[in-house]
Amino acid sequence: MLQVAGIDTFYGESQILRGASLKVQAGQVVALLGRNGMGKTTLVRSIMGLTPPRNGKVIFEGKEISHLPAHRIALAGLALVPQGRQIFPSLTVRENVVFGMRGKGFSEDTIYRYFPVLKMRADHRGNQLSGGEQQMLAIARALLSNPRLVLMDEPSEGLAPIIIHAIGDIILQLKAEGLSILLVEQNVPLALRVADYVYLLHNGRVAHECTKEELVGNARLQAEYMGVSKYGEG
Repeated sequence: MLQVAGIDTFYGESQILRGASLKVQAGQVVALLGRNGMGKTTLVRSIMGLTPPRNGKVIFEGKEISHLPAHRIALAGLALVPQGRQIFPSLTVRENVVFGMRGKGFSEDTIYRYFPVLKMRADHRGNQLSGGEQQMLAIARALLSNPRLVLMDEPSEGLAPIIIHAIGDIILQLKAEGLSILLVEQNVPLALRVADYVYLLHNGRVAHECTKEELVGNARLQAEYMGVSKYGEG
């Protein structure tokens, strides 16, 4: 479904991504892991056209999208759940939800079945929500564009463990319904719980790729590329 092939991305003259490559198959959850500052968010921004790569290609469903503007990439069937949520604080939950609604599949009613708390808060403004509710709203807003691939950038950031577990449940439910997801995460247990395949990013390059089972059983990879000791699937 998605192929990132040898992209180089710069901020000004500073090179962040150095020949980064990965793939997402239809119906997969693919996790992109690595320490802070390794280029994970830049890779997501490159895919979405927010920081276009200078070299290499991004191919979605057989068509190159590397140099399309961001709105054209979104219309092609990709959606972003950005780091930091970036909801509209002065709009109500309902207004945030329907802002980018298009296509068939996910509707306001189906979104509220995924996120019943948002229905209860429908008339609250975005800045009146808790961090967990804001994250659910950011995911809901992305789903209502009815994408075929969702990019989630650090959806667990700053959330309590019980909310992180709920986000994991939602990702697993979306995967079961056939949605493809590229998940950028610092929370390794969450990533290993939901992912089918894992890429480890180091200094702007994909240093290793493997199944989640291989990563769970490899303490060296965990220590070298994530700075952790040893995780189970959680």
